[in-house]
Amino acid sequence: MSLRLLIVDDHEVVRIGLRTLLARVPDFEIVDEASTAHAAIAKTLQHRPDVVLLDIRLPDQSGIQACRAIVAQSPQTRVVMLTSYAEDDMLFDAIAAGASGYVLKQIGSDALIEALRAVGRGESLVDPALMSKVLARVRDLARRDDANAFAKLNEQEMKILAHVAEGKTNHEIAALVFLSEKTVRNYVSNILAKLGLSTRAQAATYATTHRLHDFMHAE
Repeated sequence: MSLRLLIVDDHEVVRIGLRTLLARVPDFEIVDEASTAHAAIAKTLQHRPDVVLLDIRLPDQSGIQACRAIVAQSPQTRVVMLTSYAEDDMLFDAIAAGASGYVLKQIGSDALIEALRAVGRGESLVDPALMSKVLARVRDLARRDDANAFAKLNEQEMKILAHVAEGKTNHEIAALVFLSEKTVRNYVSNILAKLGLSTRAQAATYATTHRLHDFMHAE
């Protein structure tokens, strides 16, 4: 079964090169090509290709906008963004827009062919040269999410929550933080209210899930 492709690039020489390369692959079928975002969207709806190989920079609007429209209007079509430069913002905008792949134009011909096949099989991929950027951004977003999880708590409340997560009783916590047991009990109640939780067990799970221990030691 052939993988049906639509090639989109505003440079004719690039389109010719891609068509010449990909047309030689026995299981690929080039259904059409386009040089603008509007034409890419229209031809996607006309041909319903399996994969659109889409330049990220187009003259009428960005490839990101075209990707978003294609994914919304033809959900079965997958998009591989093609770019000359490894730009962080473009990469993450493309992923957010629904692109299934993101490759550099410097990619080798065999690697491009395999990338298109992989996307055609339903896989998602990013050029290996960009993967470290993706992982770094994912880790950064995870850290921000963990930090935001405790934004409503002050330093003392986070310390007490950490002790709760360790399974300590109010009496034990009181001795550690030099407060009365009643004061600790009030702190725990306030923590539960701020986090929208009902029980100490939920608070402990919340603290573990959002890596409170790591967050406090990173401060």
